[in-house]
Amino acid sequence: MATSAQCDHFDEETDLKVTVTPPEAPSNDSLQAEDPRLDPDSPSTSNSVTPQIFRSKVRSKQESLSPNKEPEDVEEHAKLLPQIFISNKTYTYEDRVDLFCDQMIGQCSAEDADEAISLYILKKLASKVSWTAVWKTAPELILEHCEIGDLPFVGVLMQVEATPFDGKSIPLRVSVSVAEPFSSNIANLPRELVEDVLREHDYSVPVLDVYPVQGLGADVDCIAEALEHARFFYDFLWRDWDDEEEGDDDYAGLIEKRIQLYYDIHDGTIPGPINERYRKTLEDYRSKRLELTKFQSSIQGETLPGEAVECWKKYYEMLMLCGLLKFWEDMRLSSQGPFYPRICKRRRGQRASGRPVTHIVAQMMTTDMFKNFSSDALIQQHNCLSVALESCYSGDVVVVFPGEYQSHALASLTEDIVIKGEGERQEVAFFSGPSHNNFVASKAAKVTLCNLTLMQQGTCDGIVVVEAGQMTLENCVLKCDGTGVCVLTGACLIMKNCEISGAQGPGVELFPGSVAELHGNEIHHCSNQAAKGSMGAINLKVLPKPQLKMSDNHIHDNHGYGVSILVPDHHYQASEEGLEKTASGDQLESDHLSKALQELCLEMNTNKFESNTMGNIGLQRKMWVSS
Repeated sequence: MATSAQCDHFDEETDLKVTVTPPEAPSNDSLQAEDPRLDPDSPSTSNSVTPQIFRSKVRSKQESLSPNKEPEDVEEHAKLLPQIFISNKTYTYEDRVDLFCDQMIGQCSAEDADEAISLYILKKLASKVSWTAVWKTAPELILEHCEIGDLPFVGVLMQVEATPFDGKSIPLRVSVSVAEPFSSNIANLPRELVEDVLREHDYSVPVLDVYPVQGLGADVDCIAEALEHARFFYDFLWRDWDDEEEGDDDYAGLIEKRIQLYYDIHDGTIPGPINERYRKTLEDYRSKRLELTKFQSSIQGETLPGEAVECWKKYYEMLMLCGLLKFWEDMRLSSQGPFYPRICKRRRGQRASGRPVTHIVAQMMTTDMFKNFSSDALIQQHNCLSVALESCYSGDVVVVFPGEYQSHALASLTEDIVIKGEGERQEVAFFSGPSHNNFVASKAAKVTLCNLTLMQQGTCDGIVVVEAGQMTLENCVLKCDGTGVCVLTGACLIMKNCEISGAQGPGVELFPGSVAELHGNEIHHCSNQAAKGSMGAINLKVLPKPQLKMSDNHIHDNHGYGVSILVPDHHYQASEEGLEKTASGDQLESDHLSKALQELCLEMNTNKFESNTMGNIGLQRKMWVSS
C-alpha cells in the first residue's frame, strides 16, 4: 500500500503501539491450487509448509559459513522447529463476507484498509502479550552469502512480546527474541547470524511474519487465526492499486465481489484455463512492480536519462498489466461470460452467384472421394481446415476426410454452413489450440457439425459455445478438457446422438433464455473435478427460464445431478405457514423441485439416468452477485 495510507495505531486499554502493511507478494507456490488456503473447504489458517518437515543445510558461496570453519565442520546446533498452529475450521463464502466486509472493513475506504486490519489484529493481540512463534522470513535477509537454492523461507523459533516499542515504522511489528532451545528449519544456521539480523532491526519483525506454535492455549490460537485472516486478505483480496483508486465509496462491496471471485475460481464456476491465465498475469504484475521498486532504489544521486527511460518503461509495463487485471476483475473474470461477444466478425451471407460450394479438406485426393458428389457440384479442395472455413459463404458445405485437424476459424463461425466428417466419427478429429480462448463458437443463424470428434485442449471457454442463432450437433464425440457445451442467452442448440465426457463443469450448460433439444445423447463423467457444488451433466440457469427438451438420452457417472436447475438462493423460499406444515426438509425440497419443473419449459421422455452422485434431477442454489 502507499505509505500515505499507513498509520500508527494504539490500543487504549493496553498501550500497545503497532502499525501494519501488506506482507510481501505471495510466491508462485502460494498461488498453486495445492495450497490449502486456495481451497474453500480447507482451513484458511494453515501454512502449506510445516516447519519441522522442511529441514535443510545451506552451503556458503565462499569457503565457509564463518572464516574459520569449513561448511561440513559447522556444528548442527539448531533444533527442529515445533508444529505451528493450524486451524481445522472451514470458511464458506458467507463466513468470509461477514469476517472481512462486516467485521474488518466495515465502512472504511481502501486507503484506510491497513488501519482496519491493524485494529482487528490489535484486539486479538491484547488477549495475550507473550507467546512463542516461528518467524518466517525471506532467505535473502539472513543467508546473504549462501547458496539457498529453492529454499522457500528461513524459520526460527522466537519469543514474541507484543509490547510498546519506539518508532513509527511500517509494518505492524512485534518485539522478538530468539527462543530456547535455538530451533530452525536450517540445521546449520548459526545463532549469531540470526542475532545480528535481529539487532539490525531492533529485535522487531512484522507481525504477519510470525506463526504461533500450537498448544499454547485458546488465546494464542485466536491470535494465530487472526493473523492468517490478515494474510488471506493481503494475498487474495487486496490489490496494490486499491488505494490509488478514486471515488470508491464502497470498498467493502468490492471486497465482497473479490471473495465471490475467489470461490468462483475454486468451485469450478470459472474455467481452469481462465483462472491460470489470470493468476499468471497477477504474478507478472507483482513481479514487475517489485522490479520497478528495486530499480528505483538502485538509482544513486541524480537520475541519468537512460535510467529515467528504463524507469518509465518498467512503469508502463506494470500499468498495462494492472489495467488488464482490473478489466478481468470488473468482469469477474467472465470475459467469456454470457453477454460478452466472442465473435467480432461480420457475416458474409451468400455468394453473388447464389451457388453453394462444397469444400473438401484432405491432404491427398483420390477419384473415389468424388463419387458421392453430383456432377454439377462446385468443389474446392483444401489442405488446411482454416482455409476452407475462411473461404465459406452461407449455404456452403465443408467435407472433412479422416485425419487430425486444428483451426482457429472454428472459433468464429458466422455463416450458415454444414461441417461434416467423412467416414467414422472417430477418424475425423478436431483439436483446439491451447493458447486460444475458444474452440468452437457460432453466432450464425444455422450451423451444423456432424460425424466429428472434438478434442478440447486447455481452451478457456466451452468446447462448443452457441453465442447466437442455432447450432446442430449430430453424431459427434466431444471430449472436454474444461467447460462443456454452453448455450448462451437467446441461442438454440439441437444435439442428436452425441457423446460428451470429461467436462470440469456441466456437460451442457443452458444460460437464461436459451433453448436446447437433446435426443439420443450420452453424457457422462462431467463435473469430474469433484469441486464444491458440482453441477452434474446438464445445468439450467432459470432467470429468465431456458427451454429444454430431452428424449432417449443416457446420462451417467456425473459428479452432481443428472440435470441440475440453478436458482438464486432467495427463489422458492418457503412461507412460515409452509414450514410449519412441512415436517420433512426432504419433502420441502421435493415440493420446490416440482414447482421448478412445472414453471420451466421441460419436456423429458424416456431418458436413462445412472450413477450420478447426487441423483437424477435436483435444485441448486447460488448466491448471485452482480458484476
